[in-house]
Amino acid sequence: MKSKVYFTRNITPEKVLEMYEKLNIELPGNIAIKLHSGEQGNQNFLKPDFWKVIIDKLQGTVVECNTAYDGERNTTEKHKKLIKRHGWNTYFKVDLMDAEGPDMELDIQNGKVIKKNYVGKHLKNYDSMLVLSHFKGHPMGGYGGALKQLSIGVASSYGKAYIHGAGEPKKIWTAEHDLFLESMADAASSIVNYFHGNIAYINVMKNMSVDCDCCAVAEDPCMKDIGILASLDPIAIDQACIDLVYQSNDPGKDHLIERIETRNGIHTIEAAAALGYGSREYELIEL
Repeated sequence: MKSKVYFTRNITPEKVLEMYEKLNIELPGNIAIKLHSGEQGNQNFLKPDFWKVIIDKLQGTVVECNTAYDGERNTTEKHKKLIKRHGWNTYFKVDLMDAEGPDMELDIQNGKVIKKNYVGKHLKNYDSMLVLSHFKGHPMGGYGGALKQLSIGVASSYGKAYIHGAGEPKKIWTAEHDLFLESMADAASSIVNYFHGNIAYINVMKNMSVDCDCCAVAEDPCMKDIGILASLDPIAIDQACIDLVYQSNDPGKDHLIERIETRNGIHTIEAAAALGYGSREYELIEL
């Protein structure tokens, strides 16, 4: 059975909500809204006003976690100041899930590389999650989408180092690259399992740079905006985004594809599919 992925070429805050409603899911209880709040200096991240319509409708809480690298988000104090500077608190309730320890440990029973995932302990306060991903390139992962948000995004500062190091945090930048990608797939599975189906995904293909929103100095977007995708399958939605890049007639796609391929970005999707919590086979339903 192919997973359904809904797609529109119209990119507006109102369309984000429409795409969510196409999923015909009612996320229960206290909803965590996982998004990327942007590193200081980054010009490409999607701003609070872009997400306001969907977050207001769901009355969810924007959730983030501290980073594992130098910058303005690697301590709770600095991160909270930057979140305020970027305007997230103006509109929304914001929860820095690993603001204090100890981390919550999630078991990854069938993990290929890692058997534990370390996440912000406030995750326990939520009954469901909406994953709002800005699809673009990434310096290490090749691309960033739903799977990255589920793994690196929900992981605590220590958890991020643990994933990057493929289970050895001290190897954060030196672990074998494919083991890092497989660790992301492992970690993402634990979040999917934690919410027992009470989770939905929206990927926005806008401001597509080869660099992530975590980069203080990022390249400007290299290709035209493509659209908004929505799905209940994190693997299918990321695969669909990759396919749309390859199918584009925009000459700027070559730069993004080079970033994805030189980092073997597709391997995260391959590893996730092998774990069985989604499918690379999908039906793209254009609206």
